[in-house]
Amino acid sequence: MTVLETQEHKDLRAAVAALGSRYGRDYLTRVVREGGHPEELWAEAGKLGYLGVNLPEEYGGGGGGITELSIVLEELGAVGSPLLMLVVSPAICGTVISRFGTEEQKRAWLPGLADGTRTMAFGITEPDAGSNSHRITTTARRDGEDWVLTGRKIFVSGVDIADATLIVGRTEDARTGKLKPCLFIVPRDAAGFQRNPVDMELQAAEKQFELVLDDVRLPADALVGDEDAGLLQLFAGLNPERIMTAAFAIGMGRFALARAVAYAKERSVWKEPIGAHQAIAHPLAQAHIALESARLMMQKAAHLYDRGDDVGAGEAANMAKYTAAEACVQAVDQSVHTLGGNGLTREYGLASLITASRVARIAPVSREMILNYVSHQTLGLPKSY
Repeated sequence: MTVLETQEHKDLRAAVAALGSRYGRDYLTRVVREGGHPEELWAEAGKLGYLGVNLPEEYGGGGGGITELSIVLEELGAVGSPLLMLVVSPAICGTVISRFGTEEQKRAWLPGLADGTRTMAFGITEPDAGSNSHRITTTARRDGEDWVLTGRKIFVSGVDIADATLIVGRTEDARTGKLKPCLFIVPRDAAGFQRNPVDMELQAAEKQFELVLDDVRLPADALVGDEDAGLLQLFAGLNPERIMTAAFAIGMGRFALARAVAYAKERSVWKEPIGAHQAIAHPLAQAHIALESARLMMQKAAHLYDRGDDVGAGEAANMAKYTAAEACVQAVDQSVHTLGGNGLTREYGLASLITASRVARIAPVSREMILNYVSHQTLGLPKSY
């Protein structure tokens, strides 16, 4: 029988939950209100080895995989203190560098990403491309030994606190319709590298930015991996991103559901607590089942990825992200509804999740594009585009 989680995984869950509980939702809410970043939680999580649990031991990491890192993010989210940059810095950027980076790049970046003293953002989405990565127009051209990058990116998280951004571009001779993405490490102070904040209705500690790369000149060693490796390198980062987004959504859903269950056990309007009535109890039970089902899909995706099955992980990661996003929205919606008017107050901390829960449906890839992927790649149905 396959063991879904080892005792070591269960111990990791308990330890991370204990750390997160010392901060909780009130801490994150205060940080967001003050316009800051969860620096204290990030630093402590790094010191304890949780941020780099997926990175190689020889570079300061824990030697685990996305399975372990997804546990960290889920448990922090379940107590109300998720760290979105876990999706970006160690999961995407750390994974790509550890798999495809040069020895110099690994030694320069991985120890800092593992202990939290350095962070890296990730830029792929473009204003005119949306979820269609085949329309990426950010280009890199050779100029002697250097690379010169030109283009724009949108909805890039945490650029203001990142030491560098891993930018997805493509070589100019790849403008033939065949996608050949290349990945470049762009330092935050590179000449011609501009960032502009995006005014978001969503309130979060991690801000969103539009990036402008105006003939940004980079040395040859800014390229991560082989410029001809294409999709292999790109999806080495995108599959973990989808798995971690699932973890983010499941953690958020668990937090909301826990608040609603506690309320339903205590709140009495008639004779019994409202949780005794099936109109309240059954939707909460359905939300719990959906979250547990999404976690199973996430565990499968993480397992496939960690054992090196990139193709199988691609399908599972998309399914995990989809099911987790839907389960999260269901859990938040039902939790707010369970509390009624109280669900919209600051006291219970659920109202802000109404907007936040929708993020997992939209980013990093829309649910419609995931359905396209499954219908084309899994079911073999024809494309409409």
